[in-house]
Amino acid sequence: MGGQNYSMTLYSTSVMSMLRMRWGRQRCMWPARTVTRRHGQRDTAQILLLRGAKYLPDKNGVSPLDLCVQGGYGETCEVLIQYHPRLFQTIIQMTQNEDLRENMLRQVLEHLSQQSENQYLKILTSLAEVATTNGHKLLSISSNYDAQMKSLLRIVRIFCHVFRIGPSSPSNGIDMGYNGNKTPRSQVFKPLELLWHSLDEWLVLIATELMKNKKDSTDITSILLKQKGQDQDGTSIPAFEPPGPGSYENLSTGTGESKPDALGGKQEASADCQDVISMTANRLSAVIQAFYMCCSCQMPPGMTSPRFIEFVCKHDEVLKCFVNRNPKIIFDHFHFLLECPELMSRFMHIIKAQPFKDRCEWFYEHLHSGQPDSDMVHRPVNENDILLVHRDSIFRSSCEVVSKANCAKLKQGIAVRFHGEEGMGQGVVREWFDILSNEIVNPDYALFTQSADGTTFQPNSNSYVNPDHLNYFRFAGQILGLALNHRQLVNIYFTRSFYKHILGIPVNYQDVASIDPEYAKNLQWILDNDISDLGLELTFSVETDVFGAMEEVPLKPGGGSILVTQNNKAEYVQLVTELRMTRAIQPQINAFLQGFHMFIPPSLIQLFDEYELELLLSGMPEIDVSDWIKNTEYTSGYEREDPVIQWFWEVVEDITPEERVLLLQFVTGSSRVPHGGFANIMGGSGLQNFTIAAVPYTPNLLPTSSTCINMLKLPEYPSKEILKDRLLVALHCGSYGYTMA
Repeated sequence: MGGQNYSMTLYSTSVMSMLRMRWGRQRCMWPARTVTRRHGQRDTAQILLLRGAKYLPDKNGVSPLDLCVQGGYGETCEVLIQYHPRLFQTIIQMTQNEDLRENMLRQVLEHLSQQSENQYLKILTSLAEVATTNGHKLLSISSNYDAQMKSLLRIVRIFCHVFRIGPSSPSNGIDMGYNGNKTPRSQVFKPLELLWHSLDEWLVLIATELMKNKKDSTDITSILLKQKGQDQDGTSIPAFEPPGPGSYENLSTGTGESKPDALGGKQEASADCQDVISMTANRLSAVIQAFYMCCSCQMPPGMTSPRFIEFVCKHDEVLKCFVNRNPKIIFDHFHFLLECPELMSRFMHIIKAQPFKDRCEWFYEHLHSGQPDSDMVHRPVNENDILLVHRDSIFRSSCEVVSKANCAKLKQGIAVRFHGEEGMGQGVVREWFDILSNEIVNPDYALFTQSADGTTFQPNSNSYVNPDHLNYFRFAGQILGLALNHRQLVNIYFTRSFYKHILGIPVNYQDVASIDPEYAKNLQWILDNDISDLGLELTFSVETDVFGAMEEVPLKPGGGSILVTQNNKAEYVQLVTELRMTRAIQPQINAFLQGFHMFIPPSLIQLFDEYELELLLSGMPEIDVSDWIKNTEYTSGYEREDPVIQWFWEVVEDITPEERVLLLQFVTGSSRVPHGGFANIMGGSGLQNFTIAAVPYTPNLLPTSSTCINMLKLPEYPSKEILKDRLLVALHCGSYGYTMA
């Protein structure tokens, strides 16, 4: 065989992967061999290499290593590297090739890293070096943002994956490498420290300039003007490097004069210029995302790195400036907000101001992240994955099968079959949710009770009459969580206070009106009047129903001996509200949320308010504007023919269906038009038409509402344009930034 040439072709079980290796001078074909296990390919490669086969690409330039990585054959890659050590760096560089599937690269590197501790550390260090290089390229104006951003995040994801599957993955709460640990494992992050240092320098610099210019401009993000593009002589601008002190004093004046810029070059001033924040925000935010990923991979699941929390707090103002200027950054790069409540609270007001549609997309993107791509209706591989329910006992049988089902599989998809019927598919799933919607509020189960207007439901404080009530509340939470997870609508509407409980939003005294309008009016009266000399003799305790018997319940420790005064009446009203709306049904709420959170994480659902949650669960209703106009009353000086009223209805016709629903919610507290149309809208004390009341106009005044009486308080705006602008601000801001009476 010594004077002959040989070539080899191997086959895997899934794809005809070819490993072409040559040695000697003449060519002949090595017998083809079909392998059923990956180590068959490894053994064949080992034999060829032992016999002196040369490593060469084929005529298309595809090398044996390319084919091995494409198939995720880590064992064969290991053999190739043993004989050709230079191929190790080739594999590391392949992490930048977006044409290669990321999961195959992970497979290969995962296998290689498990061969020895030294090999594991070498892989991580090499990946960290490549990531650092890519990160600095990303901070270059001349680089392609999309391509460089994707490359950096891809490499960091692979790095974090390999780090986690190492021989001593973090499980004891230690932030390895970031809390002063000097283990060999922590040293693999050392190359990345250069990138984090550059990131920190840029953010500090921008913060300094913002502070310097804040007193000169109300819009602090319109400073630091800088043209994006090329140097005067046509060459690309070099990588971003944090400028020295005072560099921004030499920015372009906008007069056509060239001045040295903060990047070490000169730029032609022009009208088409952008500020430094616009130029850097996306790039810096992508590096921040990479920093978060690296911090997180060193922590146990569910814990946020103290170093990263400290980083965000340090640069809070700059990061808020970024997202105020371009809110899309939140959805593209600030994923850490969904995983860290401490940080989410800092940005929540900005997030809540984003369009409902954008937040829905972000919600579902992260809800389904990590799940395999599949149809919304799961196609089970065996009968055990099918939810087999009985029509004649659908509530109980569904409760039983859902409680026994695999939660992870239910998240991926649902398959339902009614006992004795053959039908399956999306239609059956929709029918199942529709029937269960009605059964959940079936009075026979005593789980929910109707609100005062008869159209919404509230947990029944006396549900304990049903011995299984808490199990059933948990099941009800599972059904609503599953419906939301799979974008299935339910034919059920809850009180605003119950939606608040799901979202973790505190209730207020206005929410009492849904179950007891008269009591809510009494609370309102207490707040609106001076009670100092009325002799009410109220104390911080109330008489309430406790397991069927009336008992005196303190609102706080020692409440029976604490008098309600003008100074503490607001606290009294809030505590009474919490007792009626929360404490009285706390076990039911807890059981419901236990089931709901099996499918919907609390961090995700908080992206919405109580009105939006109703739309997510029950859908967008059809609104007949002509019926709305026909059944609207006017007061406080307004009449149907007034210009402001005509402008208002023209605006209602012009806005989107979603915005009409927001308007209906804003004024009535509900997204629903009752059966029979607007003539049957209920208020706190019975039938109550939609009403528009006049309010004297002052600049920038927003509309407000009184939801108990379905009244819109509409200022007498001087033009249709101002009316539309102010109305949309009120609708899209929800209850943030102004009050709803």
